[in-house]
Amino acid sequence: MQKSLDSLSGNRKAVCLFSGGLDSTTTLYVALSEGYLPLAVTFDYGQLHRREIEAARMIAESLNIKHQIVKISLPWGGSSLIDAALDIPENRSVLEMSEGIPSTYVPARNTIFLSFAMSLAEAQNCEAIFIGANALDYSGYPDCRPDYFELMEAVIRKGTKRGVEGKPLTIKAPLLHLKKSEIVKLGAALGVPFERTWSCYRGGEVPCSTCDACLLREKGFEEAGMHDPIRLTL
Repeated sequence: MQKSLDSLSGNRKAVCLFSGGLDSTTTLYVALSEGYLPLAVTFDYGQLHRREIEAARMIAESLNIKHQIVKISLPWGGSSLIDAALDIPENRSVLEMSEGIPSTYVPARNTIFLSFAMSLAEAQNCEAIFIGANALDYSGYPDCRPDYFELMEAVIRKGTKRGVEGKPLTIKAPLLHLKKSEIVKLGAALGVPFERTWSCYRGGEVPCSTCDACLLREKGFEEAGMHDPIRLTL
């Protein structure tokens, strides 16, 4: 991957929303494979599973790419990812995950993140924003759906200088229509260091294997016929 990075000097740039998880890391590698010079952005929004921030830092350092950690505050809570008093759902089936919006939903999180990314992308003359959203194997979040991203692109066209000048940013969600197993296979083909990524909502020393993120990750590796290497290093 370093060779491809070296060849990107002066090429088109993109902001990559980068949590350090399986999906966002695979998306970052997709951006690199498509010839973009990425500006990786990780948000420290008070999430209790703070281990993902360190995962993002390590992966970005290994790639020698620009990486910015943006600290924001969501003091009103509203999610079990930022409020320890709320319970994180456990041992849910994929069907159960698709039937409602769980407590792990952070109110308007992707809208907040994309707004920051939009501003950064304009300021740095980027052409695109990459986001690792998925609308198949996911926990029912409303801001991970295709029609949501269509509307956000309309906001970009109407509400940015680039948009009104006819050069709007594009939102690229390359994993949107992939099953988790397909994401795992894509990541493997691109050389994603799965052992460095972090998905668990609890953020402990080892994955809990009961939260939605862990269960979906395990399902993805199992259906891809692969072993999750993070379990070889714990």
